[in-house]
Amino acid sequence: MSDIELIDSHCHLIFENFEKDLQDVVQRLRSRGVKKLVHACCELTEIPKLKKISHEFNEIYYSVGLHPLEAKKWEISSKSILRRSAQEDRRVVAIGELGLDFFKNKNKIQQIDALIPQMELAFELELPVIIHCRDAAIEMIEICKDLSRKGKCPKGVLHCWTGNPNEMKQFLDLGFYISFSGIVTFPKVHEIHECAKLVPNDKYLIETDSPFLAPVPHRGKRNEPAFVENVANFLADLRSTNLLTIAKESFRNAEDLFKFDLLS
Repeated sequence: MSDIELIDSHCHLIFENFEKDLQDVVQRLRSRGVKKLVHACCELTEIPKLKKISHEFNEIYYSVGLHPLEAKKWEISSKSILRRSAQEDRRVVAIGELGLDFFKNKNKIQQIDALIPQMELAFELELPVIIHCRDAAIEMIEICKDLSRKGKCPKGVLHCWTGNPNEMKQFLDLGFYISFSGIVTFPKVHEIHECAKLVPNDKYLIETDSPFLAPVPHRGKRNEPAFVENVANFLADLRSTNLLTIAKESFRNAEDLFKFDLLS
């Protein structure tokens, strides 16, 4: 494993199912060559915990933001809290995870009202966005196109990609990266497999979305960052290449997007 360097570009480790063995989880990811993680933020109350864990483990960087399923918690003060949190800690590398989710919630206006200010903040701070988009690609693309026409669309990544090739092309045309999670290892997700074959070498990331969506052969278990190697291996087979190439390309792409090197 000495020549393999991996980045898990999206995970969650402050949930209670990691409370008892986080040190072991970190040891395992280190043993698999995972050099950096981006810990995504779901709501503002998580920020103190994210700051603490990122300063405890050198591999961990994090985002600040509000998940669309928490949109009801967006307040007038939220944007200024996020701005201050991003500016006061150099280990904040993104705004998010933000976006739209019409699979679980139908509060479209409320979600958009929480999304737009976060997109604007990311552009203002020159930080990328981590986008959660489920059953909402049409609306998300239109919002991004509108921001792009105004010259105010931030860079970013569509995390945990579950869309089709046409949707992917539209996001790629807007300058976004596409991130593949353990879902890509599932057998019947043919459109995601096609996307993983088609995505350009310089536009994809890999992630675990721990503790959710463990890849084959760990499916049904708690996911963890060490398993990002399984995602990389599966992508290597889909793209007719090898693990080292996937590791190098996804590592470089994550560094290009999140600018870790500027923080060291």
